[in-house]
Amino acid sequence: MGYLVATTNMKGGVGKTTMTVNLAACLAKDHRKRVLVVDLDPQISATLSLMSPTDFAQIRKQHGTLKYLIQKSITGDLGTTDAKDIVRPYAGNLGGIDILPGDIDLYNDFLVSEVLYKKAIRNPERNFETVWNSFEDSLMYGILKPLVPHYDFIFLDCAPSYNLITRSSLVCSDFYLIPAKPEPLSYIGMQLLERQVKKIIETHQVDKKQQTQLVGIVFTMSRSILAGRYYKQVMKRVRQEFNDSQVFKTSIPMDVSVSRAVDSFKPVVLSDPNTAGSKAFKALAQEFLAKLQKLTPASQSVRLSKLE
Repeated sequence: MGYLVATTNMKGGVGKTTMTVNLAACLAKDHRKRVLVVDLDPQISATLSLMSPTDFAQIRKQHGTLKYLIQKSITGDLGTTDAKDIVRPYAGNLGGIDILPGDIDLYNDFLVSEVLYKKAIRNPERNFETVWNSFEDSLMYGILKPLVPHYDFIFLDCAPSYNLITRSSLVCSDFYLIPAKPEPLSYIGMQLLERQVKKIIETHQVDKKQQTQLVGIVFTMSRSILAGRYYKQVMKRVRQEFNDSQVFKTSIPMDVSVSRAVDSFKPVVLSDPNTAGSKAFKALAQEFLAKLQKLTPASQSVRLSKLE
């Protein structure tokens, strides 16, 4: 059984997708893990990090993106094998990592409201808020449940906004990671996210034995003068809000090879494994496994015993 791990921050431009695909690639390559990347961001950066735009366009024509799974879930037509049919193996000569392609248009807000309103009026004992919360609780988990037994990790690359898909992803996740830059706006994004996670736990998980847990904050460093000036101030704020164990010791440096790797539709750890960025992602994967080991309850020790 695999772990569902959401990667998210309410602030965009923090290296979220780059961290997700490279962490996934390191776990597959260096630790022989079976990993699935689920692209939940309409910018589809994770998808285009692992396949060419031409391949994506062809898959989209064939209704092979997450959009069609979400539509089926909304209308109640989702089958148990639908998600398996849409998952694509990564074609970058690396076994163990797959992609569930995203879409620039994931779901229709009007369709969601219409379907849930009809459900609410058919059952007077359940108001619209109750029906909506139930839908958030089941949407992403219903899509991903058939895939969980086939992977060690399923990474949910969330959009930098608190929308329906992000909320449902956090509800179903075992853990979440916060990528961040050492700057004030990124710190505010972390604060906003933490408040929303607390609301999610109160609404959806208060009676559950296992609630969504923070693995930690991963800083993507900037070499600019501005970032250097703010770094100590921001880090002080972060440590006041979070504890040291929730901040990864590994940070990701600015490295042009990381950006260049996107042109080859490969994570940098595969396209240029000896760069500073690649070495940082490898260290991050090791630290991620160690942190997860400490967070996992004793009852799941057997499940995690093979991670190291």
